[in-house]
Amino acid sequence: MKSTLNTELLASMIKSKRGGMGLRQAAEELGTVSAATLSRVEQGKLPDVETFIKICKWLNVATDIFIVGEKTNISKLSEKEKIVYQLRASRELDKETIDTMVSMVNIAFMKVRKNGKG
Repeated sequence: MKSTLNTELLASMIKSKRGGMGLRQAAEELGTVSAATLSRVEQGKLPDVETFIKICKWLNVATDIFIVGEKTNISKLSEKEKIVYQLRASRELDKETIDTMVSMVNIAFMKVRKNGKG
């Protein structure tokens, strides 16, 4: 089976990590990745290998969780990431519904963190 990169999951996790942070601020955290490049990756474009590795380090996840064609080790993901992963993997929900639900998940986990339960 040929392996490819799950750009939808990568984009979703970048958006989740950024939260309300702007693209420029996130790019500054990444170092040598530009805001324009980060925007393209969020839109589902395939990053170069060096950028992909930097983003994975920033997300604090292993690169192999984005490889389609190999079994994804979902146990390495946080609870929030697991929920987002499942939503993004859905073939029944449309993109707008998925994005809305991901936003709700982000809000729920922010509330948990604020209340000191996460």
